[in-house]
Amino acid sequence: MKGFKEFIMRGNLIDTAVAFIMGIAFASVVTSFTNLLLSCIGKVLGGKEPNFNDWAPGGIPVGVFLTALISFLLLALVVYYAIVLPVNKFREITEKDAEETPESDTAILAEIRDHLVSGGSSDAKRSAGSDFPEA
Repeated sequence: MKGFKEFIMRGNLIDTAVAFIMGIAFASVVTSFTNLLLSCIGKVLGGKEPNFNDWAPGGIPVGVFLTALISFLLLALVVYYAIVLPVNKFREITEKDAEETPESDTAILAEIRDHLVSGGSSDAKRSAGSDFPEA
């Protein structure tokens, strides 16, 4: 029972569950937006929503597949332009900000180490214009 409790309380399981629930909730939003786009396309093309479900050339019902394929492509477009593209732009901006920050802690510590290894004579500090206080 202890192992099961650890498994359930593991952070990534909770995160995955939350992501799954949010995905289901967001799916209805994207589906309704896709239906809205199909309705707009229908209005432009002649007044009714495009529906290929009844199309069966040679008796093969490919219309259902075409309708599902077009819906999928519209859904993928919505997800890409509404979610993926803005998130990627945001990541680019934040990564640029992170690169432009002053030296990292590791670089500063490396400078201190190098200074200590070099002996850190006060003449060297003054001539290098270092900000290290004299000991």
